[in-house]
Formats: sequence, C-alpha cells, structure tokens
Amino acid sequence: MKKTVLITGASSGFGKEAAKLFHTNGWNVIATMRSPEKETELATLGNIFISKLDVTDNLSIQNAVAAGIEKFGKIDVLVNNAGYGALGALEAATEEQVKQQFDVNFFGLIAVTKAVLPGMRQQKSGTIINVSSVGGRITFPFSSLYHATKFAVEGLTESMQYELNPLGIHLKIVEPGGYKTEFAGRSMDLFGTEGLEDYKPSFDKFIAILDNWDMSENIGEVADAIYEAATDGTEKLRYPVGHDAVQLIEARQQMDDVDFKKMMTVQTGI
Repeated sequence: MKKTVLITGASSGFGKEAAKLFHTNGWNVIATMRSPEKETELATLGNIFISKLDVTDNLSIQNAVAAGIEKFGKIDVLVNNAGYGALGALEAATEEQVKQQFDVNFFGLIAVTKAVLPGMRQQKSGTIINVSSVGGRITFPFSSLYHATKFAVEGLTESMQYELNPLGIHLKIVEPGGYKTEFAGRSMDLFGTEGLEDYKPSFDKFIAILDNWDMSENIGEVADAIYEAATDGTEKLRYPVGHDAVQLIEARQQMDDVDFKKMMTVQTGI
C-alpha cells in the first residue's frame, strides 16, 4: 500500500518541492495551501490531492485532514512546512504582528499536529517532520520574533519524542539555511523600526548585508532532507541543510555566547 504524506505550505518553496519529490517516489501526497484554486503545476500530477488549509483556521485544518484520509485512507507522514518571517525591532512590532508570527509558525503547527495525531496513534505509526530553520539554533539581529517561534518549534519537537516514540510515532526537525524562496519575498513581514530612530542605523546596516546575502537557489536540497527524514528509519532528530546552516551551527557549538555574538556582529554589520 502506498504511503501518504500531508504537507502544509505546499504552494511554493520547500513545500512544493517536497510535494513533487514525494510524488516522484510513488507516494500519495496531500498538498495543502491557503489558496488551492491558484495552484496549477501540482494539479496536473497523479496521486496529489490539493486541499485548502490555513494553519490559523482550525476548521480548515480539520477539513483538510479528514478529506486527505478519506482520499487515501491514512496519513503516514506530516510535514509542517508552513511559515514566514517577521523582521524588525521588537519594540516596533504591533501586538497583532507578534500574535500572527506565533499563530502561523508555532500555534498553527501545533494545531495541524494535533489533528493528525489521532490517526497516527490508531495505526501505531507515523512521522512528524517540523521544518524549523538554522534560526532555530542561532540568531540574527532584528529577527527576534521569528527566532522565538523557531526555538519554540525545536523545543516542542524534541520533547514530543518522549511521549510519541512509545506509540510508534517519530519526530524530525529540518533546519534549512538561506535559500531563495518566497520566504524572503512576499512571505516576509518587514515591519522595520517604525520611526524609532535609535534602531535605524543598525537596522539599515543589517538590511544592506541581508540584501547581498549569498542565498542558495538549490531548494531541492531541503526537499531531499525532508524526504530523508521521512524515510531513513533512524532516531536522528535534526537535519541541518545548506552550507551556511552547517557552518553556523558548528560555530555556535564551539563558541561561548560572547564570542559567537562578536562574530555575528561583524558578519551582520551591526
């Protein structure tokens, strides 16, 4: 019997590439997104079921999971990929921006996970892959809200192993570095400094560095890591992806807090 994967945020970037890779390898794919009516490429592929799912809308989550199970019988793997980044000085963020960042990146991930878990518990098997980031292990300036959500995802996933492994359910974290996706484009909430002049010199320097950051175009690497996490059958928890992610995580492990902050200050122009 074919295995089935449900992927959130499958309209572009890592999610879409992962959907195509699972399809190529003979899986049933439940590709979920906020605006399924706009999707054309995935709709042409067999064994891909496109469903509306907004991680901030619990009814849409329940409906997508139920429809996917009705279509393919079960869900073997969940890929929590949906997310975006908010960038700016914490003091400049509105209450709504703070809440939205956590609603999408963290609380939405929890809601989708809880919707899938009853089926996985019943079948006594499953794998949940949470797409975090190198930003779940190290931090950049003016990204505190984003990092807070990704650090939360890392802690959540690591702890969930203890309660779910005895039930036959495995947990995985994929940690991409910098890639050229819509994450840094239309998906970015760039709220900046909102007229708080004290932050502006540092923020402008950081944005200038970020604009010239050497990001990889090979988003297939991340899809490969997601697929590996789904199929390798190991207890491995974390899958860093990309040369920058591996380097930064290794540097963080080797340096103390002060030395790492000094290095990042130089690299980010602050």
